[in-house]
Amino acid sequence: MTRRISDRATTFAVSGALALAAMNALAADAPMPAGMADNSGAMAEHHSHAATQVTVSTLQYDVPAVTLTRQDGKGVALPAEMNDGRPVVLNFIFTTCGSICPLMSQVFGQFQRKLGADSEHVHLMSISTDPEEDSPARLREYAQRYGARPGWNHYTGTLEASQSAQRAFGVYRGDKMSHTPVTLLRVAPGQPWLRIDGFVTPDELLHQYQQMLAAR
Repeated sequence: MTRRISDRATTFAVSGALALAAMNALAADAPMPAGMADNSGAMAEHHSHAATQVTVSTLQYDVPAVTLTRQDGKGVALPAEMNDGRPVVLNFIFTTCGSICPLMSQVFGQFQRKLGADSEHVHLMSISTDPEEDSPARLREYAQRYGARPGWNHYTGTLEASQSAQRAFGVYRGDKMSHTPVTLLRVAPGQPWLRIDGFVTPDELLHQYQQMLAAR
């Protein structure tokens, strides 16, 4: 169940040129992962057309009682993973994605580095929308490709569990290829979630995170 608790969402426009500049800035800050160089032009075009606006809203989500499998092969209860006391930053990806997911994962990697010493106190979570293909081994390789440090975990599981998580957080689109970029932040268990629809830069994500911490 999703409950909107903000009076209104905040929406701001991002021009196609600015979206393209943001993607170039990501590439400049860290090398593109192996095998992605040939896709950079297509990704830039996708980014410039799809990321024309970013909407930030505050919502209350009920975390579903499903079991997922972490990249280390351990089965974990999603509520327990999210309610260990750390702030949570969440997205949904799949390892064979060639457009949205690489950008989102690059943002997560750079955001985690920008946190510096505080990164060990923040739980980044990436849940696969293609669990039938994304084995723990694939997720480990994917995590390494994007420079994931301790504190950034990737999850797979059954298709039913993945779809339950997607529905609970309002990102289920019926098909893995129909997904849109969504990032969710929560500073503590029981607190509302900040939902960011659209592409967010690492600096913008850090700013939103710091604002949420200050308001806690």
